[in-house]
Amino acid sequence: MDYSALLDLSVDMGCSLLESGAEIYRAEDSLRRLLAAYGLPDAEVFAIPNCLIASITTPEGEPITRVRRVPAHGTDIQKLELYNDLCRALCRDTPPVSEARARIAALEARRRHFSAPVLCFGYFLGAAAFSLFFGGDAGDALCGGVCGLAIALVLAAMARLEAGAFFRTLVAAAVSAALALALVNAGAGRSLDAITIGAFMSLTPGVALTNSMREFMAGDMVSGVSRLTEALLTATAIALSTGIVLALGGATL
Repeated sequence: MDYSALLDLSVDMGCSLLESGAEIYRAEDSLRRLLAAYGLPDAEVFAIPNCLIASITTPEGEPITRVRRVPAHGTDIQKLELYNDLCRALCRDTPPVSEARARIAALEARRRHFSAPVLCFGYFLGAAAFSLFFGGDAGDALCGGVCGLAIALVLAAMARLEAGAFFRTLVAAAVSAALALALVNAGAGRSLDAITIGAFMSLTPGVALTNSMREFMAGDMVSGVSRLTEALLTATAIALSTGIVLALGGATL
């Protein structure tokens, strides 16, 4: 058994789980079970949202440790389910490491990836639906969809510039608020509140806040604080940029 290759495989699996939005306890437990299935029941695994550390001691007494930084990520339920199922299958079948690598490659090949136009349409549709939900009419829904589309385009552009999540949210919220204000003043929309809030639902850190509470309840305090801080910073970016844009817009109209 090549235990170094096995540890690399396990860490790759754990990072993929974290990148898909998995809970910390799920990622740690999955790696422990996988290594135990291959004859390493005493493996040590520690994870936080942006870092994974795994350490094993081979039967010959050689310690091996891997530290992997996890890049900024969102939530991908399909990827989470696929990797979770694959991890269970590997624990059950314990194939050679090379075969396990082939299964991961096959999983990535069949995993669904959405094109940029489809993602933009999703932002448009979601913002339009939320604008209706918050009391807007058909015109407000259309304006909200346009603002949601603007958010998608700004986020994509900021991602290419490798901007941080805080600044991406700050700029996207500002552009969306300015566009909503312009559309209302042009007569295309009626309710500025419904348009603005509907568009902002795609930026609201609801998942991050929920995951932070789950981490606290699971006893992962470091991860819980990290996710809670992320949610608060995102909410601050939305409120700050929107407040400035609306204040300036109201002062000049």
